[in-house]
Amino acid sequence: MKLENYEVHLPNYSIGDRIYEKIGPVCESYGKKVLVIGGKKALDAAFDKISRYVEQTKLTIIGKEIYGENCTYATVEKLRALPLYQEADMVFGVGGGKALDTVKCLCITDDKPVFAFPTIASNCSACTSVSIMYNEDGTFLKPHFFIRPVMHSFIDTEIIAKAPAQYMWAGIGDTYAKYYEATISSRDERLEHFTALGVDISRMCCEPLLVYGPKALEDHKKGLCTYDVEQVVLAIVVTTGIASIFLTKDYTPDYNSGLAHAIFYAMTAYPVIEERHLHGEVVGFGILLALLADGQEEEFEKIYQLNKKVGLPVRLEDIEVTKAQWEECKKRIPGMSDVAHYPYKVTGKMLTDAMNRLRERVKEDEKTK
Repeated sequence: MKLENYEVHLPNYSIGDRIYEKIGPVCESYGKKVLVIGGKKALDAAFDKISRYVEQTKLTIIGKEIYGENCTYATVEKLRALPLYQEADMVFGVGGGKALDTVKCLCITDDKPVFAFPTIASNCSACTSVSIMYNEDGTFLKPHFFIRPVMHSFIDTEIIAKAPAQYMWAGIGDTYAKYYEATISSRDERLEHFTALGVDISRMCCEPLLVYGPKALEDHKKGLCTYDVEQVVLAIVVTTGIASIFLTKDYTPDYNSGLAHAIFYAMTAYPVIEERHLHGEVVGFGILLALLADGQEEEFEKIYQLNKKVGLPVRLEDIEVTKAQWEECKKRIPGMSDVAHYPYKVTGKMLTDAMNRLRERVKEDEKTK
């Protein structure tokens, strides 16, 4: 099928430890009244710094709101009903993935200018044109796609470096998954130009993490904003976001996901995943199974060793999922949308074989200790 007309909107971003200096030049043309919406911890970490820089501009902050607790349509509607939201010329979204996705779903739908201020490096929400929506009970609902990302993303590396390192830790797992899922999902296909770009770009979601990931995580734990930290932040927040935009269109197959994400979303049925584990942490475990199921032994070993170096999970026990729960997941995973466009049908036997091989690999390590 030939696509006669399509459009691609790429993210604009700034990165650095004094990047909020750009707030005025970037935002003033959109109006004057700013509503800041974000997570509680994120606002505690970033609001004062944002305010100091806004005072140097023609902008005025008219309010500060906590977004809620989860990215749901009900949360979006509560924010939409706020008088301050109706009054605001623009919104500054502050926080992690769920806060930014909530603000994106609110503002982009209304065509209200929205700017992202990520405070952790766990995901690419600050640069994507999709929000991951959840049910009220915390289980995954669906992706909600938009024509564009936020107007601009202000990536303050000083704030991110001071955030809990567990978020970057999880972000590493979610980011390298993009490369493997994109390349598997697009295998042996004639790709549109933008999809081919996305697949090629996705390589940069993995390679920098293999090079800089372990050192970046150690520096992050010390609160240091080093070159290694910046390279990993760029991979997690920017590169993955750009790849996502190229790989996901509502008129093409979804090349943006795959088996690792299907494993994660199947596991959100268990409260322990939402309460005690992070998205990228579980996806990073899932990619081990995805690579084994795909027969990529060499790549599996690379990621297995990286997971061990940085402490990402390599066993079901690491994410507190029981064998009985895994058996339930195996029944759900083959029918999930994340593997609907895959070069082969995912089966329960395939998942069983991959898990058995992973367990054998872990046992090998335990024997050599």
